[in-house]
Amino acid sequence: MDYKYIEQLLERYWNCETSLEEEEILRMFFSQTDVPANLLPYRDLFLYEQNEKREVVLGEEFDQRMMDVIGEAQPVKARVVRLPQRLMPLFKAAAVVAIILTLGNAAQVAFNDNAEEAVNVAGYQKVVEGPSVAMGDSVQTDTLKKAIQPTATIILK
Repeated sequence: MDYKYIEQLLERYWNCETSLEEEEILRMFFSQTDVPANLLPYRDLFLYEQNEKREVVLGEEFDQRMMDVIGEAQPVKARVVRLPQRLMPLFKAAAVVAIILTLGNAAQVAFNDNAEEAVNVAGYQKVVEGPSVAMGDSVQTDTLKKAIQPTATIILK
């Protein structure tokens, strides 16, 4: 037998050009018992709707049960959020930035090795060499000799 019309309908079906009547023709053709071997792979596609049971649609009783469950639910109370509470994360972020900038500035001054600082104390000029002002007046211990060596030079005028 020649199944050119069915093959043409299949080609149009794959291109989404068939009408509902032509799709019904394909379903009826594939519901027959003798289908050619070359068209047999498409049979399950068109018989799927007939073989599957219809799904049970939820009835009115389901809707009523759901409405009863919804009605029993406790109402949700709205919480008042004031402006300072909303801005609290911004305040915290600004505090963190301020702390980081302060620590960065302190670290920059503390670890500045090349700076010679002159400090005026009651008319005396004191020149301190060393990593920082606090460390300038102290003495350093030589780690190899375990001897104490002065590190600051004080010039009094």
